[in-house]
Amino acid sequence: MIARDLTNTDILKLTKKDTVAIIPVGSIEQHGPHLPISTDADIVAHIAKQVAQRNGFLLLPTIEYGVSHEHHPFFNMSVSSPILEKILIELCISLSKNNIKKVIIINGHHGNQNALKKIPGKISKITRQRVFIYSYWHFMKRKFDHAGFVETSIMLAISNKVSMHKAEKGLVPENIPVNDLKKLSKKANKSFISVTKNGIWGDPTTATARAGKTILKEITSNLSKESQTCLTGAGRKFHQ
Repeated sequence: MIARDLTNTDILKLTKKDTVAIIPVGSIEQHGPHLPISTDADIVAHIAKQVAQRNGFLLLPTIEYGVSHEHHPFFNMSVSSPILEKILIELCISLSKNNIKKVIIINGHHGNQNALKKIPGKISKITRQRVFIYSYWHFMKRKFDHAGFVETSIMLAISNKVSMHKAEKGLVPENIPVNDLKKLSKKANKSFISVTKNGIWGDPTTATARAGKTILKEITSNLSKESQTCLTGAGRKFHQ
């Protein structure tokens, strides 16, 4: 159920039931020379839609702006962590006033995590809502990347905005020692350009739509199972 397509009457009927709302959160930032700046928002919106359709959840509009300051001087349109947190808390309170007591926030950008992690605890002190936070890449076997094989494959599966002829290797972490990789990751969280040079973490050059569909299927299935488990009170309440 896509909220923006429903009328007031439609939604009021839903709020009389035990409705679960999903809020996708992405970012607007550089994704190398081959992917659009909307990549994070596009991917998380698609995943959230699949999870909502699969489980009968109410899908709310995607928040497309996130915390992406680490990508400067590459292009980004960022808000601060406190602002993103406040926006989501305000939205949850608004949903609570509309009798929606369960909210799932699906995150599509690594830099948003600090802004999101305290929301369930803060909301519990204000309303009786149950709020769950999930970052989609925790529900796939492949390692997280940025404009690398995973993100590029997913975008090939869901979008026509990929310029594969412009794709180039970035920092490929597979052969980097664990301790060195941790140091690079920490550095990248503050300045992505200082680590990756071209804005890519990974290798997108072998990405395919077929791989993207497989990855999406895995994420959607695992996320759906996790959300159902948590909603029934049998599983984790927060997925880091």
